[in-house]
Parts: sequence; C-alpha cells; structure tokens
Amino acid sequence: MTQKARIIELYKKLLHLGRDYPSGYEFFRVRLHNSFMRNSKETDPEKIEKMIDHGHYIAKELEALYMMKKYRTLKRRYYDK
Repeated sequence: MTQKARIIELYKKLLHLGRDYPSGYEFFRVRLHNSFMRNSKETDPEKIEKMIDHGHYIAKELEALYMMKKYRTLKRRYYDK
C-alpha cells in the first residue's frame, strides 16, 4: 500500500472515530483537517512514516478513551458509587 493510500485510510479512520469526540464532531473534524493540511507539504518519507505512526497512536488513544467512557457509564449504571 502506498503512503498516500495509508494517509487517506488513516484520515478516514480518524474522522470515523471523531464522531463520538467529547467536544463534538465539528470541533474534531476542523482540528484533524488543519493538522493534515499543516503537514501536507512534507516530502521526506521517514518523517511521513513517523507522522503516520503518530496518527495510528492517536487513533488507539481515542479508542481507549471511548472504551473507558463506555466502561464508566456501565459501571455507574449497575454499581453503587
């Protein structure tokens, strides 16, 4: 898979994860778009790989954030505080 395809896939994945962002989808979408545009002129393949890896790290962190939120909600619903 080419770097360009991997970047597009990462962008779509992050957009999908942004639907449940606590500050709202629009806030997340604008920040994500600005971040990708800020780095769009980069041509060094090593730096691009580091940015892709960082993007995957952010995606994992968002997934963990959502899982923790879900866990806390379920715990609050079924157990006493």
